[in-house]
Amino acid sequence: MRPHQSIWGRPLDIVLAVFFSVSVLYGFLFSLPEGLGVPVAADSPWPPLRSLYGWAVAQEPGHLDPSPRLTASLLFDGFVQSPFLVVLVYTLICARGWIRAPALIYAGAAVVNMFFYFFHTIFGPHPPPHPAVYWPFNLPWLIAPMVLGWRMWRPDPFQ
Repeated sequence: MRPHQSIWGRPLDIVLAVFFSVSVLYGFLFSLPEGLGVPVAADSPWPPLRSLYGWAVAQEPGHLDPSPRLTASLLFDGFVQSPFLVVLVYTLICARGWIRAPALIYAGAAVVNMFFYFFHTIFGPHPPPHPAVYWPFNLPWLIAPMVLGWRMWRPDPFQ
């Protein structure tokens, strides 16, 4: 058995670790508070959600009055995905093979979550008025878990 390669020799893992680190911050700073009922508003008591107000008005009006489906997605992001991603980033950096099965489960769950999120956003009562702006900012949260699933498919992904 060969020793695991350093993360500097695994550029895809670097990209995934950076992306998922940003996702952790987003989950804890934006998704979790919004899911717990802190409003996305110009006068929101939580500064990150105050800063999200302009985006919500321009691109995702559903965040101004979140539906139960959106709230469920936000809570899943904040309570399930974000804590898991902390562990995932560690295992990507340190090449811990035991993350393979949990990462595959996460990838499937994240893709399903984004499917429902996109479906409700696009076909719900408040679709994004500017899809050419909306999609580039939101598709990475669908694509990155798919790439992770592909990356973890081999029996020993760090060899």
